[in-house]
Amino acid sequence: MQTTVILAMSADGKIADTARSPARFPSAHDKAHLETEVAAMDGVLFGAQTLRAYKTSLPIKSPQLLQQRQQHGQPPQPVHIVCSGSGDLDWQWRFFQQPLPRWLLTTPSGSQNWGQKPGFERQIVVPAIAGSLNWAIVFEQLEQSGIEKLGVLGGGSLVASLLKAGYVNELKLTICPLLLGGSQAPTPVEGSGFLAQLAPRLRLISCQPVADEVFLHYRLEIFPDPGKIKLG
Repeated sequence: MQTTVILAMSADGKIADTARSPARFPSAHDKAHLETEVAAMDGVLFGAQTLRAYKTSLPIKSPQLLQQRQQHGQPPQPVHIVCSGSGDLDWQWRFFQQPLPRWLLTTPSGSQNWGQKPGFERQIVVPAIAGSLNWAIVFEQLEQSGIEKLGVLGGGSLVASLLKAGYVNELKLTICPLLLGGSQAPTPVEGSGFLAQLAPRLRLISCQPVADEVFLHYRLEIFPDPGKIKLG
């Protein structure tokens, strides 16, 4: 499976402000870029905190992109997968009225908490190990379900967990022309972090400036060994 992290961030590396408000600072060009990236995916994965901030996801609306998916034998929309270990979500959010296929990735207790509320076509229920989902089981189930290209749309805790487990192949980052600052503002990779000598290494594939934004495409050159990683 090919897993690509797709995020926009401020010039000082923040994906939201200190209030963790929805990131409205990317340009219309970046929104079109995001829609194009999402259209290339079989599924997109995002954390519960991201959904709580926006209460919506990004459906593909471009006729050209919809036609492209049809030509490739894909359904109009990729599967939108919410990762929530607690299952503590509000089924009345606008997300649950959007014309999207929706799955819930959760733990046994999260599945029980969500119960029989409407909104998700499927639940992927996996155990947690040391506070993180068992990603080996998750990716095995996703692959068995026909997910070959997975986009990860945030947030930083989810990206950090995937990096630690060695399940990120690429990153596509948009650098936006503002400074948010603040020690509490979230970054693309949260958690305790990596020691420099064991940090995942990236290779720059492309760098494209458009107006005041910069679009970066990185490939993960060296996957961290989960057995050797030490958190700082």
